[in-house]
Amino acid sequence: MHQIIIQYWQSPAGELILGSYDEKLCLANWRYKKTHEQVNRRLQKGLKAHFVEAHSDVIAETIKQLDEYFSGKRTVFDIPLELVGTEFQKSVWQGLMQVPYGTTNSYVQLAEKISNKKAVRAVANANGANAISILIPCHRIIGSDGTLTGYAGGLEAKDKLLTLEKINT
Repeated sequence: MHQIIIQYWQSPAGELILGSYDEKLCLANWRYKKTHEQVNRRLQKGLKAHFVEAHSDVIAETIKQLDEYFSGKRTVFDIPLELVGTEFQKSVWQGLMQVPYGTTNSYVQLAEKISNKKAVRAVANANGANAISILIPCHRIIGSDGTLTGYAGGLEAKDKLLTLEKINT
C-alpha cells in the first residue's frame, strides 16, 4: 500500500495537517475541522494509501512557503498539488486557484467562473470539501452580501487570512 506522508504544523491561524503523496501536496487541512475524517477517508481511498508521519521535501517546501505567506512575503504558491476528488470538485478547486490574492468572490461568482452558474450549492459543497486549505484559497469565498460564511478552519481563521491579505470584510 502507498503512503501519504503527514506532518502537523502550527500556523498563525490554526494547526494544519500537511500531507504529501508522490512528491505532491495532497493535504493542508485544519486539524480540528469537523469534516476532517471525511477528507482523510477520501484521500486514503482515492490514493489507495495510508497515513505515515515522516519527513517530506514537499511538506518542508510547503511550510517554507506558508511561512512566507504569513509574513506577507508571498502571494502565490508554487507547490505541486495532487487533487483527490470528483471531476466537478476539481473544477471548483481550479476555479478557487484563479481567485487572486487580496480579492474575494461569492459562491455565485465561483459557479460562474467554472461555467456552471446554476450549481451554487454544489460549488459551496465542493468548496467545503477542499483538502488543501490556504494554497487552494477557499477562504477567499464569501457570501453574496459580503459576509463571512462557513470555513473549515473556523470563521476566526478565515478572518485572519483575509485580514492578512488586507481584505476588509
